[in-house]
Amino acid sequence: MSDEYHQLLDAAIQHLEGLKARGVRFVPVQPEHLAALAGAPRPVASRPAMATAVAAAPKPSERAAPAGALFSVPVEPVVVLPALSPEAKAAAFEDLRARAMVCVKCPNLASSRKNVVFGVGSIDAELMFVGEAPGADEDEQGEPFVGKAGQLLTKIIQTMGLQRGQVYIGNILKCRPDTPGESAGNRKPTPAEMQTCIPYLHEQIDLIRPKVLVALGGTAVEGLLGKTVGITKLRGQWQTYRNIPLMPTYHPAYLLRNQALSEKRRVWEDMLSVMEKLNMPISEKQRSFFLRA
Repeated sequence: MSDEYHQLLDAAIQHLEGLKARGVRFVPVQPEHLAALAGAPRPVASRPAMATAVAAAPKPSERAAPAGALFSVPVEPVVVLPALSPEAKAAAFEDLRARAMVCVKCPNLASSRKNVVFGVGSIDAELMFVGEAPGADEDEQGEPFVGKAGQLLTKIIQTMGLQRGQVYIGNILKCRPDTPGESAGNRKPTPAEMQTCIPYLHEQIDLIRPKVLVALGGTAVEGLLGKTVGITKLRGQWQTYRNIPLMPTYHPAYLLRNQALSEKRRVWEDMLSVMEKLNMPISEKQRSFFLRA
């Protein structure tokens, strides 16, 4: 069996285990998927067998299968989750936090971090922002987006008419990427680090169930969508992630480096689109921000 098959299998098993930990006991499976899986080649004995299939409703996006494959492989299984009571949701979120706080799946990151930066905000938020990874300030305080870029993000949220506590803010990585031999600076997370850590983000999204996601910067887009075409080409164009509308936009740190009014306006136009998607009221004053007189 191909490495790609095993990666998908492991991801599906991990997702199902996460559902089981949150009290989910039944996963709806479409008949055509069961029929396809019945004729699929079974994994080798050295790999754990998957007892049930992950189905999607609505049907997940699919990509073409390799030559000779019996069925196309879902890129991202989307499971219909049962509604949780507020108490069950809070308990599941705390369980997730507890597991993330002691994670050592990336030994280099676990040994160099000061804090696991789990996320912050309302677990009932309709809007969720996703960045790439904690920086030095975030690692020190254990909270995402608290440095200069985070302060700018807070201003953006407030300009939208919301408070920071009304949204949820997280990252692809829960630990600051280590920088051996360097006392300052940040580095981009590696694909392997993102792949290892993103199941925690998936569980956060599945529990929060936001109506809109915002990906902050190219690395966040790459980690979520696997697209490396560049944030300048993707920003402002609605995407879909885990069956949720996703808006890619520039990272606030970019706006700190580039103070051009035109760049601020581009990000603000993205936020106006987000507000429209959420059916939020938009004043004429808000619509005119960062436009030249």
